[in-house]
Amino acid sequence: MSAQLPTSPTEAPVQTNDILISVKNLRVWFELKKWGFSHVGWVRAVDDVSFDLKRGEAIAIVGESGCGKSSLMKTLLLLNRPHQGQIIFQGRDISNLKGKELKWYRSQVGFVQQNPYGALPPFMTVRRILEEPLLINGVKAKAERMERIRQALQEVALTPVEDFLNKYPHMLSGGQQQRVVIARAMILEPKLLVADEPVSMLDASVRVEILRLLRKLQQEHNLSVMYITHDLSTVRFFSERIFVMYAGKLVEQTHIKDLLSNPLHPYTVALLTGTSEPDAANAKHLKEVPPGEPPSLVNPPTGCRFHPRCPNAMPDLCDAKNPPTFEPLPNHVVDCWLYDGDRTAYPETS
Repeated sequence: MSAQLPTSPTEAPVQTNDILISVKNLRVWFELKKWGFSHVGWVRAVDDVSFDLKRGEAIAIVGESGCGKSSLMKTLLLLNRPHQGQIIFQGRDISNLKGKELKWYRSQVGFVQQNPYGALPPFMTVRRILEEPLLINGVKAKAERMERIRQALQEVALTPVEDFLNKYPHMLSGGQQQRVVIARAMILEPKLLVADEPVSMLDASVRVEILRLLRKLQQEHNLSVMYITHDLSTVRFFSERIFVMYAGKLVEQTHIKDLLSNPLHPYTVALLTGTSEPDAANAKHLKEVPPGEPPSLVNPPTGCRFHPRCPNAMPDLCDAKNPPTFEPLPNHVVDCWLYDGDRTAYPETS
């Protein structure tokens, strides 16, 4: 792969650390209008979210449907635009890129969709599907395009390559279709891979194979990966760190093993309770799932957004003040008043 892909029209500053992308106080709000004219409110899909993603690191963002994880993902793809805050990629704010600079950024980010059946155009062959991003990004030499296509198919284990080049998506199994989706995401040699529940539409027999493939690609290409899922039973096989999201906010962040062995936020405990095939070693942490539904993101509760469902909620505190971020354990942060250093009350975890 000798030809160079498009570079940023404005050169990014030289990186002095290993952070690939940094999200700072990000808000993604969608305006509600009556009859399309008068303002009636905001949907606070992502509300003051901050985190760093290192080069070569895989993180998982988990939470119930409607928690904001998909809105966060689409914003990092610049399909949504931030209402407030910054997205820093390779030392440069890319929140409001347009034109050629936006095209450059999207060549640096691969996207693996949830549903392979709907992600692939049915009227294109596999070769044409993989050739499209190369043509868009200026790879003019046909021989080089074919070399990249063949290499991409080999990397996702669709071999012999000649057996797949001229097939249409309907001629492939679900697992094979998802491998084509992954090959398309990798064809431009991205630095960041965003995977939106990449195994949820697949048979159980092929889910582990796809996760192993993504892990292999991550390690071989030193990829940063953002893995979006609601299924905690898969994150242990793929990610280094895990971010738990509830009602537009990140409520707990730590390493996978630490969270599975010692969840701190009451919402995380509830998520683990509802996880299929829980690790027997974590059974002592499981409690009854709190009643109720996630709150409206148009009119979220005051204070902690989980307090209406929380078994540990404290009157006049949790319902009045939004909790800051505490670090009760090394590299384990949680937004919960139970971990205020001035308090002695902590949820039972043993």
